[in-house]
Amino acid sequence: MVPVFVIFLREGVEASMIVSILLAFLDRIGQRRHFRDVITGVVAALALAGGGAFAAYFTIRTYSGSRVQLIFETATYALAAAVLTYMTFWMASHARTISRELRERAEAAIGRGERVGLALIAFQAVGREGLETAVFTLAIVFATGTRGTLVGALAGMVAALALSIVIYRLGRRINLSVFFTVIGGLLMVFGAGLVVDLVENLQQLGWVTLLAHPLWNTSHVLSESSALGDVFHSFFGYADRPTALQAICYVAYVAVALTVFLRLSRKRPLAASAPNTGRRGAVADPARSVARSLELPR
Repeated sequence: MVPVFVIFLREGVEASMIVSILLAFLDRIGQRRHFRDVITGVVAALALAGGGAFAAYFTIRTYSGSRVQLIFETATYALAAAVLTYMTFWMASHARTISRELRERAEAAIGRGERVGLALIAFQAVGREGLETAVFTLAIVFATGTRGTLVGALAGMVAALALSIVIYRLGRRINLSVFFTVIGGLLMVFGAGLVVDLVENLQQLGWVTLLAHPLWNTSHVLSESSALGDVFHSFFGYADRPTALQAICYVAYVAVALTVFLRLSRKRPLAASAPNTGRRGAVADPARSVARSLELPR
């Protein structure tokens, strides 16, 4: 539940900021008539990501308990860990320029008279977030079950909506650097848990036999199948009988991923500052403040 909540919170905020950037730019250049094109791209991206995730889940359910399901889960864990890591690194390294890039692409599409082009920009930007969310959620469903995943997803969406409204209203007074650094660090820990599940499945399938002996057994103290054990498993990658290879991969992933992420984050601090005001001291359009909060002067 906790990992799903965090991923939906993060992706929801990122997606809303992307949409705010596009809408604020269109409003500034007097092209509000293109708002519909942006919204169309957003809805299409969400429908594709959500529909694909549901289709994959209900398809694989027919193979419940079989080797086919185990293989599918293994592939999902591998894909989810790779996508989660890549997208977190990508956002850490591109946060400084994403606002300018979106505005340039939108301006070029308008200049060519391509309404479909604007929809595609929104589709690609939001679809990237939707893909990461769908793959990660699918992996968590297999690892922890459906009920907790749905509760976490719903809570994450509500929290993301509420936080997005706060960011929209307060603009640059929100320190986005702290938010994305903390959430990104948590996602790296969740990614390590996915790596642990991946290694466990590979060893169960017999595809990896190296260092397959358990290091310890804490099932009598905190069983992985218990409610608390499930939380620790999904949050920290806890295993009550971890193999040596699982432990090595966990430590290696956390050490490398967190180090790279923090270094990338330091290169693009998102400084919080007072809201911009006009000549009469009125607070500027909050949507534009959100767009500007993703950038720093060069």
